[in-house]
Amino acid sequence: MFYGLSNFFKNILPKRLFYRALLIVAIPIIVLQLVITIVFFDSLWIKTNKGMTKALINEVKTFIEVYKDEIYNKDEITNLFSIYQDLNIEYVDNEKFDYEYDERWFSPIDRTLRRELKSRFQSEKFWFDTTGYKELIDLRIKYKSGYFKFLIPKDRVTSSSARIFALWITVPAIIMVFISLIFLKNQTRPITNLAKAAAKFGRGEEVEEFKPSGASEIRLAGYEFDRMRKRIKRHLNQRSEMLSGISHDLRTPLTRMKLQIAFIKDKQLAVKMSEDINEMEKMLNEYLQFTSSSNIEKNDQFNLSELINDIVEKYNNENISTDIMPRLYINGRKNLIRRCINNLLDNAIKYADKVQIEINKRNNNLFIKIEDNGPGIPESEYENVFKPFYKIDKGRADTKASVGLGLSIASDIVRSHGGNIKLDKSSMNGLSVKIFLPF
Repeated sequence: MFYGLSNFFKNILPKRLFYRALLIVAIPIIVLQLVITIVFFDSLWIKTNKGMTKALINEVKTFIEVYKDEIYNKDEITNLFSIYQDLNIEYVDNEKFDYEYDERWFSPIDRTLRRELKSRFQSEKFWFDTTGYKELIDLRIKYKSGYFKFLIPKDRVTSSSARIFALWITVPAIIMVFISLIFLKNQTRPITNLAKAAAKFGRGEEVEEFKPSGASEIRLAGYEFDRMRKRIKRHLNQRSEMLSGISHDLRTPLTRMKLQIAFIKDKQLAVKMSEDINEMEKMLNEYLQFTSSSNIEKNDQFNLSELINDIVEKYNNENISTDIMPRLYINGRKNLIRRCINNLLDNAIKYADKVQIEINKRNNNLFIKIEDNGPGIPESEYENVFKPFYKIDKGRADTKASVGLGLSIASDIVRSHGGNIKLDKSSMNGLSVKIFLPF
């Protein structure tokens, strides 16, 4: 039971820190204002209105009782009550008047007035309307063959202090919530900036000098992130320098070995050794490209549809069909995306007769699908083929021309752009490569 309630509250509560903190600040203020308002209306405003309404009905009852006494002049009594009691009184001779009225139970004024009239005029019929006039109450009491019409100012039955009280209650609360919004925005902005910097660094983009701000805990997290960023960047630079040195050192002996092969008299042995050296050289080049896939190229806004159309045109292959939505723009590294698509198309063309490329937009993602009618990849190998230098013994990986880095590089490029890549069986019984990129 408690687990279900916990999940229920988790689902209805806002997910962002800013709105959760705002609820923490706003809810106590709102609850306090509601309690004060209820106490005020119950103990002061309603009781005051009841007393004022009771006094007014007593005045009306007194007027009717005096009016009934024949020893008094009717016009003189009417004038006295109109002048001194602020009652506009008129007698209307009309027996056909309908005394049915709309009982507005949601109105405190109507409820109180109806209660007092029923208690004081049990035998007489009455009718009233509090909405017909803006500042007056229309009250009618049956008398003989007609009725008395009383036009009474509303301030005779309700206290005007309620509006002032409501103003004093709501305006400070709004001001406090507004001030809280400003302070909470200033406190959550450093967290948002830290998250943006971390996401940008995670995608391999160049992060400018990050300056922590906000509360001490947020500053501490910012300083630790900046130190981590610098350590990782230093490690990547050291790795790049080391690989450059290894590349230079390995190319020299490989070149010497190629020259020495020319002097070998056994031509069959020379060919085999030459193939091994070429494979080693290609593996070295591919590995250097793989480790530098997230290079220093900066993000830029470009037309992905146009880029892929250019790539397909350069292949000049009638077996490649396209279904590309026009003018799809993305913020990323253009050369890396080009290389990713090239790797996937190279694999598809190498092992299939027909290749189909589809690009469209779904929600906040760009969806790229490359399908072929080749031998495909076993489902159990979908995760393994993304590993560097991994080869399977059948289908599309069984060749010396590949060193097992094409899909690894493509996956690294897609994930560095915050996207995802998945393999599946295509509609042509081959392989389907699905790429999701945010834009």
